[in-house]
Amino acid sequence: MRRTTDVEDLLRLHAPQVLGALIRRYGHFDTAEDAVQEALLAAAGQWPEAGVPDNPRGWLIKVASRRLVDALRAEDARRAREEKAAALALPPAERVPQDDDTLSLLFLCCHPDLPPPAQIALTLRAVGGLTTAEIARAHLVPEATMAQRISRAKQRVKGVRFGRPDHGVERLPAVLHTLYLIFNEGYTATSGPALQRRDLAGEAIRLTRTVHRLLPGTGEVTGLLALMLLTDARREARTGPHGDLVPLDEQDRDRWDKAAIEEGVALVTHALSSGPAGPYQLRAAIAAVHDEAPSAEATDWREILGLYDVLVRLVPGPVELLNRAVAVAMVHGPEAGLAEVDVLEGELGHRRDAVRAHLLERAGSYDEARAAYESAAAQTLSLPEQRYLHARAARLRA
Repeated sequence: MRRTTDVEDLLRLHAPQVLGALIRRYGHFDTAEDAVQEALLAAAGQWPEAGVPDNPRGWLIKVASRRLVDALRAEDARRAREEKAAALALPPAERVPQDDDTLSLLFLCCHPDLPPPAQIALTLRAVGGLTTAEIARAHLVPEATMAQRISRAKQRVKGVRFGRPDHGVERLPAVLHTLYLIFNEGYTATSGPALQRRDLAGEAIRLTRTVHRLLPGTGEVTGLLALMLLTDARREARTGPHGDLVPLDEQDRDRWDKAAIEEGVALVTHALSSGPAGPYQLRAAIAAVHDEAPSAEATDWREILGLYDVLVRLVPGPVELLNRAVAVAMVHGPEAGLAEVDVLEGELGHRRDAVRAHLLERAGSYDEARAAYESAAAQTLSLPEQRYLHARAARLRA
């Protein structure tokens, strides 16, 4: 008997591959997704007790195909197309190119006819496997609004030929941004009992490796892969024995993945030497400075601040400016960092209060810091983050 969590991880891994296989063969994005969801529900109900099939992906494709054909047959207005689809024999699962299907699905979701918010939302739903509620929280919009956005996106790509585009460069920024969001959700989940969703982070890295194989000379693709590897290298040290959050400056660096750091440093070094630096290359360079420091105290914050100065000129977003404020505090003192934080505008959720709390604590303003920690804890839906922030506040109260 397999544990329910093991089955859920397996289903999340195969879901985008199965959806890609159905769309490639039958089309009908929306109906195919419904059929895949029904197959996933059937597997979730059967596999924990009956056992996982020898070919789980093939099992899911077979069940989902039956559900899809049944749904098509039920639509009288599409009877001719349904009969043709029903007559098609799906090729054996072991011959279906998994990477091709998943990557083709990724490029379909980032179709240029879709506005960027819709591209990202659809990819997070279809390829990343996030629920509509999770995507809505990540974008700070109501769930109903996100559901409408995803539904409209599906309708816009309806009838588009499934397959990797001949010229996908124009879709690359949306593809990279979407992969970055999927990785971020996996590295720090927006909600739930676990700090990390390793399946999502691993899938984002796998897909980014696939894009990098296709476009090895593109600096920002290389930079994004380097950023993911350098960030994910700290994964094992980010939580304690009971899943509690461990901040960067308190992590046991012996637990960091040295091989991932070495690969990430090599990638970003090559990317930076190949031409003008883009945002992902700069973020990767910042991550490399952290990862190569032997201790938190030995971190070269002046170099990090210099890199953030360049980054915010390219991407003057609220998150980038907030991260730069931390670097300012580490170089020029907490008061200087607070001055940067207090003028920030834009949607930052609990992050702004969490940074303010940390800087206020360093500045010795303990009552204000405690209130900021409590405010940040009240805004996040991540239970490990809540526990960490409450613990910091309680320590100041004591």
